[in-house]
Amino acid sequence: MIPFLDLKAINAQYRDELVDACARVIDSGWYIGGSELEQFEQQFADYCETKFAIGVANGLDALILTLRAWKELGKLKDGDEVIVPSNTYMRVYWQLALIT
Repeated sequence: MIPFLDLKAINAQYRDELVDACARVIDSGWYIGGSELEQFEQQFADYCETKFAIGVANGLDALILTLRAWKELGKLKDGDEVIVPSNTYMRVYWQLALIT
């Protein structure tokens, strides 16, 4: 087998911090929204030097929000081609059909 990515080794240095963060979320009962997400969004917005950031569930949700925003801003219009990696094209195409 060809090794791809050793997440265990990568995350080992952050283990205590990750366990603490997970415990805070579990203890709060806020699995969607909540202060942990608000704090992450603000810190990420600061890191990106922008006013706002929105946490999403996955990469597809991020793509959909981005494409909707571009369409709203006039940077993308019906019929424009969007090129994505081959393993996402069917899902993105299906979701884009729902946007229009």
